[in-house]
Amino acid sequence: MAAVVFLRGVNVGGHRTFRPTVLARELSDYEVVNIGATGTFVIWKPGCVARFRAELLRKLPFEAEVVICEGRDLTRLANRNPFGTEPPRHDVVRFVSILPKSARVLSAMPMTFPPDGEWFVRLLASDGDFILGEYRRHMKTIGYLGEIDKLVGSKVTTRNWNTILTIVQVLKRTRPSV
Repeated sequence: MAAVVFLRGVNVGGHRTFRPTVLARELSDYEVVNIGATGTFVIWKPGCVARFRAELLRKLPFEAEVVICEGRDLTRLANRNPFGTEPPRHDVVRFVSILPKSARVLSAMPMTFPPDGEWFVRLLASDGDFILGEYRRHMKTIGYLGEIDKLVGSKVTTRNWNTILTIVQVLKRTRPSV
C-alpha cells in the first residue's frame, strides 16, 4: 500500500532548502515519487513506516517535521470532492492541512480567522486526519494559518488542494516496476 509523505516548512523563503528530486533518488529502494518542490512524496514501497521515516530524516540536511499518511486516505478524500465543482474566486486558495497522528480537531467547523470581520482563513470541515479550508491571498494569511496549529494542539502540514489532486493522480497510476 502506498504512503504519502509531507515535510513541513521546507524550501520556503530560502530556508531549510534541499532538492526533493535528489532525495527521491537516494530513497529509490522505497520507490519514491517526488511531487513538486515542497517536500511531498508518494512512497510506493514504504515497508516499515518507522524505518522509512528514520532513513528519510537521516538523508535530509536539516531537522524536519514529517507527516506520513496512507495514500488510500487521500484518494478517498479526493473522491468525495469536498470542495464541489465550482472553482474558487481568483483570490481564494483551497487547502488541506494534514494532522499528525497524535492530533485531533476538537472544535466545530466551519470557523474563520479572524472570527469577526473580513476572513483570511476559513476552516470548512474536518475529515479524519485532514482539515479542509480556504485562505485569501493576503500578507496576513500566514499568521492565521498558524492558528490551525493552536486549534489542534500540534503542528499541521498544509498543502494546496491542487497538490492533493496531483498526489491522487499519481496514486491512481499503475505502480512503477523496478
